[in-house]
Amino acid sequence: MTIPWSAVPNGLGRRGLLRGGAAALATLALPHVARSAGTAHVLKLGHIGMPDSQVDTGSREMARRVEATTGGAYRVELYPGGALGGEVELMDGLRKGEVDLAFVTAVVFAAIVPEFGVFDLPFLFRDADHAHAVLDGPIGREYLEKFRKREFVALAWGENGMRHLTNSKHPVHEPGDLRGLRLRVPQSPITLRCFRQLGVDAAPLGFPALYGALESGRFDGEENPISTIRASHFDQVQRYLTLSGHQYNSAIIFISKDCWDDLNPAEQEAFSAAARAGGVVSRETAGRADRDGVEALRVAGMEITRSVNRDAFLAALEPTWSQLAQQFGEDNIARMRAVGS
Repeated sequence: MTIPWSAVPNGLGRRGLLRGGAAALATLALPHVARSAGTAHVLKLGHIGMPDSQVDTGSREMARRVEATTGGAYRVELYPGGALGGEVELMDGLRKGEVDLAFVTAVVFAAIVPEFGVFDLPFLFRDADHAHAVLDGPIGREYLEKFRKREFVALAWGENGMRHLTNSKHPVHEPGDLRGLRLRVPQSPITLRCFRQLGVDAAPLGFPALYGALESGRFDGEENPISTIRASHFDQVQRYLTLSGHQYNSAIIFISKDCWDDLNPAEQEAFSAAARAGGVVSRETAGRADRDGVEALRVAGMEITRSVNRDAFLAALEPTWSQLAQQFGEDNIARMRAVGS
């Protein structure tokens, strides 16, 4: 069930929410975990996506699966659009046990686990399929486990999508076409550093302020997945779309450690399986957006550049790439790039 934003209550402390009721389910096995009587435990899941965005559809699928596999013993209410706070606030709420569940995109991960900065490297992945192969294998499992040391429980990978460039000035084909453009980037030091290496007048800005900054001319352009560009109506303030695919943006479904520790093993597997299903749906939504959304943006009036000179961009980024490769481990990067090749 999705909760209207105006209905969000104050004081969402959740410590010990599940204590006592979880024990009643301890002897029941998957795939159907149920209790015989009583009121469902209601958990709150926050995300910043708009309705029907990739994180929203994935969240809805997870909520549906949780209720189905627990026989209604647990119910997940959705709070979209930042109703429980932005992604930094959601992660802080998870850590404090004030947020039960959250579907968070990759922008904030490196601030918590510095090793995640490797995924901010432009052109690390050939395409979304390559990213999926890396994240669904041993490498992805290793990175999910890194959150445990920071007292976060990462249940499953999801997807925000491949990031593409838009601007209001001119088409972008080569690195030189970006020089001098005022570009908003997410609050990622690595993304900022890489775009500045390309001669971009880049600066970070929180997403809620982005549309107004583009409309006012404070920024000439931005970069986001297609579904975000459409849902945010950036076609109304941007003329040119370049399908650069320069960065793959993952997302992760988290559960607070308090909630996780209150679940018995069968329930933990039920929530994990539901999260994996939600992650798959988020990927499917992002994939459809890339297939269908580009044409919709063209019809809306955007001029589309279908590809960029990837080799030229990598050559222009080489000084920064070399330094970052040493920071994150050349062998580690090579291992990621070799998957599926």
